Amino acid sequence: MHTKAKGNIAEERGCEFLRSRGCRIIDRNVYNRFGEIDIIALKDNVLRFVEVKSAQSYEQAVNNITPSKLQKLNRTIQTYLQKKKFSLDYCVDALIVTDDGIEWIENITL
Repeated sequence: MHTKAKGNIAEERGCEFLRSRGCRIIDRNVYNRFGEIDIIALKDNVLRFVEVKSAQSYEQAVNNITPSKLQKLNRTIQTYLQKKKFSLDYCVDALIVTDDGIEWIENITL
């Protein structure tokens, strides 16, 4: 299976996971000139910008969340918020998707 297809499956699993925990999916695969936001969800009046990483092991996946990736993501988020004129509180989360399950890391920062 190609990397893109694996990523799509991981994102779909991630959306199901978030829904089961009370999130409403607002948007997916949002692109702008700075990068991509995998999932945008809303829970308890907080926008959650969710980066989905998948790999065979937790360590492989989590190590793909680099400071450079987070900086790009932050620029992408700022552009998205300005365009949509959202004024809600927000945070950046990560979903680590492996064959063993999904781990939700809330409010990751640089």
